[in-house]
Amino acid sequence: MKTALSTTTNTFSLKAIFTDFKEITKAGLAISVLFSSIAGYLLGFDNEFPFQWSVLLMLCIGGYCMVGASNAFNQVIEKDIDALMDRTKNRPVPSGRMSSNVALLVASLLTLVGLTLLYMINPKTAMFGAISIFLYTSVYTPLKTLTSLSVFVGAFPGAIPFMLGWVAATGNFGIEAGTLFLIQFFWQFPHFWAIGWFLYEDYEKAGIFMLPTGKKDKGTALQVILYTVWLIIASLLPSIGYTGKLFISPVAAGIVFLLGLWMLYYAVQLYKIRTAKAARTLMLVSVSYISLLQLVYIIDKFLR
Repeated sequence: MKTALSTTTNTFSLKAIFTDFKEITKAGLAISVLFSSIAGYLLGFDNEFPFQWSVLLMLCIGGYCMVGASNAFNQVIEKDIDALMDRTKNRPVPSGRMSSNVALLVASLLTLVGLTLLYMINPKTAMFGAISIFLYTSVYTPLKTLTSLSVFVGAFPGAIPFMLGWVAATGNFGIEAGTLFLIQFFWQFPHFWAIGWFLYEDYEKAGIFMLPTGKKDKGTALQVILYTVWLIIASLLPSIGYTGKLFISPVAAGIVFLLGLWMLYYAVQLYKIRTAKAARTLMLVSVSYISLLQLVYIIDKFLR
């Protein structure tokens, strides 16, 4: 009986630890970010830089570690703020299930492992990974309670994963990686402003204002539309022949354009009705948009 109880307790503990690890690293977000890096890698390799499973594996593990470390550092810094918001108060640190010291240890170990693996791919990949963690934790996070410009700052580390895959494949940062960065950079704005809109009241409790005008008004909605237009333009750049080895066919460009119109439609809907439901729908569409765009790019490469 005692043995059975011990086994049950150990099982529960291991399950709890695994659950808290997923939450402290934001596993769902980390995996979606990782998908962007994998997409960039698949677009980057060629005869000059052949595909290597070992590199892809190091990119996946190292990339997850870097994103997980950023999220863990963020949750330590924002533990008091997270405790004020409904959507974050049950996270491991603000809820008290994990101490700040343990969370810092987890974040530090993830940073060390992540940087080591990315450096084993090539130094530039590790450099961009380190820049991403620094900007996210040391610049973006502190600015969130000071200015809505934090979204602009946060767009830089948020845009790194797509191009990081290209740099991992080639060891180079050129027009191709820069274009991938630009696409995901402009994508950040409608995506996070949509989140800031439908979670406005929750963010308000913690003194965080993500919307460009500070309000759920036409000014914010108009900027969502404008940045969506910039996103569409950036997404079509690989079709005009001036982005080096990164190129998409006219058919792929047509599909990408239609995807852009799809997202633009919901951005316009937000401008028209300005409801939390419209903002949530736009957020979900934006997630689908960036994933589908990356799939179109990849499929187009292998079909040409």
